[in-house]
Amino acid sequence: MSSHNWTTNELFEASVLELLDGTQHKLGWNVPPEELVHIPQHWLVYMEPEESMHFMLALLYIGFCCMATLGNGLVIWIFSTSKSLKTASNMFVVNLAICDFLMMIKTPIFIYNSFYRGFAAGHLGCQIFSVIGALSGIGASMTNACIAYDRFTTITRPFDGKLTRTKALVLIIVVWGYAVPWAVLPLLEIWGRFVPEGYLTSCTFDYLTNTLENHLFVGAIFTCSYVLPMSMIIFFYSQIVSKVFSHEKALREQAKKMNVQSLRSNQNQASESAELRIAKAAITICFLFVASWTPYAVLALIGAFGDQSLLTPGVTMIPACTCKMVACVDPYVYAISHPRFRLELQKRMPWLAIKENEIGDAQSQTTDATAAQPATTA
Repeated sequence: MSSHNWTTNELFEASVLELLDGTQHKLGWNVPPEELVHIPQHWLVYMEPEESMHFMLALLYIGFCCMATLGNGLVIWIFSTSKSLKTASNMFVVNLAICDFLMMIKTPIFIYNSFYRGFAAGHLGCQIFSVIGALSGIGASMTNACIAYDRFTTITRPFDGKLTRTKALVLIIVVWGYAVPWAVLPLLEIWGRFVPEGYLTSCTFDYLTNTLENHLFVGAIFTCSYVLPMSMIIFFYSQIVSKVFSHEKALREQAKKMNVQSLRSNQNQASESAELRIAKAAITICFLFVASWTPYAVLALIGAFGDQSLLTPGVTMIPACTCKMVACVDPYVYAISHPRFRLELQKRMPWLAIKENEIGDAQSQTTDATAAQPATTA
């Protein structure tokens, strides 16, 4: 079935090429004739964007690349070399930074295409761009789910639920093993394929081919790379919020019975303040994941099952940009919200003028694990 579908598409593209006989220049797309076979016919009906739009996007991606490389490089360096940050929980943070870093490795292909106003890197560049995007995108989504799971188990089961470094490593291996098939199958065109989209300067999986097989592929990748991690994130964080609220209510009631203002010591309050900042950072990053990948998920569903006329080249570039933006923002969220990370930055780069209070020994023992304390004393 797959062989017949691709043969039909190739014949169609060949007929388009013969009919136009070089009029891709009339249409405006800067595409060599031999490369037309790789481009969905949907994009060929639009005129090429203004040259200024290509250059503006190229400059935007250069900014993305610089911000993400610097920020994620710092996260990987600090979290990997600092003894106090080498915890099982932070292994997921490093893995997320690696995913975000990988996502920016492919941006030179986009920038090159943009400056040449089209499909300049060709089919090979498109495949490289798509494979890296699939691995880093799906890897980041599942890593966010793992971060939510880690926070959930630490808070709800503090004595036996805290992940060890070995378990965290196993989960990270599972994450990458989960992401690889979604990059390999379309690459080899076993199921689905990678094609240019929008301005033909970026590439992703084919969500436009109107066949049952391709619809099944879009539905499967939508479910496995978006719905599944999203459901895990929502479930785990909703459980965390529920536990915290129920515990706080119990503490207030107990304090009222004992006629005291609070049952917490000053030390516990300081520890919980650090933990609260870490939890806020994790929730913020997961929210950024939702905000960045939801437009792409909607785009794919419209392309496969909805009105494709809604998908103009300009519209499809919006989710492409939001996905890159989150890779830039993630490390800076940690820089702002993670107390240990800020402390290490303060020690190693004092010229950044970061002001973070030193963590004492007692608080140091609880900073990475005592988010669970409120849930256990209820």
